[in-house]
Amino acid sequence: MAAADSLYLGFDFSTQQLKVVVIDGNLNVVHQNNVQFDSELPEFRTQGGVHIHADRLTVTSPVLMWVKALDLLLDKIKRAGLDFSRVRVLSGSGQQHGSVYWRKGASQTLKQLDPEHTLHQLLQGSFSVSDSPVWMDSSSVQQCEELQEAAGGALRLAEISGSRAYERFTGSQIVKLLQSRPDQYHNTERISLVSSFAASLFLGDYAAIDFSDE
Repeated sequence: MAAADSLYLGFDFSTQQLKVVVIDGNLNVVHQNNVQFDSELPEFRTQGGVHIHADRLTVTSPVLMWVKALDLLLDKIKRAGLDFSRVRVLSGSGQQHGSVYWRKGASQTLKQLDPEHTLHQLLQGSFSVSDSPVWMDSSSVQQCEELQEAAGGALRLAEISGSRAYERFTGSQIVKLLQSRPDQYHNTERISLVSSFAASLFLGDYAAIDFSDE
């Protein structure tokens, strides 16, 4: 197939919506579409794509909402008449700092996905944490303080890692899960960022975390 006839899909798993842009080999946009979480998936009861908890510090998003949004978006693309046989490359991005917790045994489910069923149906039991902490979360103050103290202070942690501890960062969120919900933590076999989680859905296996996300 000539390069000009090829199609390239870019997905963005953002806070309020899932978007896709399709371009051809000449960089012409041939299709755009999206799924708005609040209005198109009202069963998840999000506001701005998130759940703001009673403490006003904990902010999460339902993992299965993201999965179902991908089902809906792919269906929209199909109904628009896009020729998937022309697709040569998929790329994607995801909101920073969100983390997804795969339940033990989920890798086998990913490797055996049945095209006769939706991802939402197939992955119902695949996540040990149903609501993922996202970049708006600021509930891990204690864990940030503990991390900085263990490293020898905020400055020393910044020298080691490039940054002091922030509540939304994944490391402190993982420690919070271990301390507050150890059963869920110990039932987790893999932790993904939103971007690598999205890639895993297409790969049928766990995707590595991109260097730019580390």
